[in-house]
Amino acid sequence: MSTAHAHSVSEPRLNARARRRLRGRLAWILGGAVLTALTLSIAVSVGAVGIPLTSVWGIIASKLTTGADSIFAAEWSKGQAAIVWDIRFPRALLAMMVGAGLAMVGASLQAVTRNPLADPHLLGISAGGAFGAILALLHTGLFLGLLTVPLLAFMGALGATALVLAVSRFAEATTADRLVLVGVAVSFVIMAGANVLIFLGDPRATHTVVFWMLGGLGLAQWNHLAYPMVVLVLCGGWLWSRSGDLNAMTVGDETATTLGIPVARFRLMTFCAGALITGVMVAFSGMIGFVGLIVPHVARLIVGGDHRRVLPVSALFGGLFLVSADIAARTLMAPEDMPIGLVTGLVGGVFFIWLLRRR
Repeated sequence: MSTAHAHSVSEPRLNARARRRLRGRLAWILGGAVLTALTLSIAVSVGAVGIPLTSVWGIIASKLTTGADSIFAAEWSKGQAAIVWDIRFPRALLAMMVGAGLAMVGASLQAVTRNPLADPHLLGISAGGAFGAILALLHTGLFLGLLTVPLLAFMGALGATALVLAVSRFAEATTADRLVLVGVAVSFVIMAGANVLIFLGDPRATHTVVFWMLGGLGLAQWNHLAYPMVVLVLCGGWLWSRSGDLNAMTVGDETATTLGIPVARFRLMTFCAGALITGVMVAFSGMIGFVGLIVPHVARLIVGGDHRRVLPVSALFGGLFLVSADIAARTLMAPEDMPIGLVTGLVGGVFFIWLLRRR
């Protein structure tokens, strides 16, 4: 067979493979968009006051476009419009962003530490956020209004990250295992300080503090959503752009070094990006566990170990999981609003035990 004939045979095969890959990606994108829209619609519809899906779509469309009332031919009261647009829809969007961010950070940390139990709380970031929030709620007061708690929580998360990096440099802990140990140690120290703040604070405010530490999305407001969105797009996009480096890190430091990756610097940069994402998410949602631990494992079971697919699928599943958990938190004990961290902890713990049994 001539070389020209071989090329003519191989080219259609390559084109067919490329078309199959393109169809597969389009199917994932379309399926993810439909599932996201359906889950968000249900999250906005259900609650202590049930609102029909047609009214939900009509209210959202009327806020975004003109003439939507005639298109949907739906009738709704001003109270229903306020519930959908001012309370439930921003809350559902915040849950989607928080779940996506925590899942992407968990997948990245598991790669650079080669530790399947790594999650966004690994570096004490959530503990730092809790420290800042408790400081605002019990001691400083809301001197900046509603932004006081998320702002101090964010500052506490960044402070915890800086402390972990400082201790790791002081102890020369640049390897994956030693960085994990530093993060755990710093987390214990910060949580001890947070408990001291609770002990010295006003006992009447304890309920608010406990609810925040267990996770909640009650701070969701339209003028606050820009902060997690910008950080998620920028830092999440950076993590996805380094998917090849994350793949190399899962093999080992030696292999990554031979491929020209500055292992220690890349690991610290990944931790910083993860800290920024987690710090912002914790600032607006409180401490929500198990999302960054469980979701990346589910994504890998479905799409394999390539982080070019793991990261976006983890973001999708993380967002859907947290929105679903928020639905359960709002309906299981309606009209009471259960802390969402209780739901994620229960579901995540049971699922992880099942996963360990199967693996």
